[in-house]
Amino acid sequence: MSRLTLRLPDSLHRQLEELATNESVSLNQYIVYALTRQITLAYTVQAVPEKAVAEQRAAYTALLQNLGQATFQQIQKTLDEREPIKPEHGLSPKVVEDLKRKLKANK
Repeated sequence: MSRLTLRLPDSLHRQLEELATNESVSLNQYIVYALTRQITLAYTVQAVPEKAVAEQRAAYTALLQNLGQATFQQIQKTLDEREPIKPEHGLSPKVVEDLKRKLKANK
């Protein structure tokens, strides 16, 4: 287990102590819980409201209309010049297909 020394404003320290007391846990346990919860939120998929989806689709359509037309050779040149990127760890073709199937099923 690691150790971390942290300077907190007095007001934040008091708030954290109060929250820990309300949960009947130590301040350390509460801070570990709060940090774990925050990190977990970064990996949580959240639904996008239909209005936002419609706005994104409209913006995308407008973007496509403003781009104009490209020849096959122009498209191929652009694709050939793009930077190769390694897939995220664990993002296998099977995982991608499973996600696509789930997204399609939820439409």
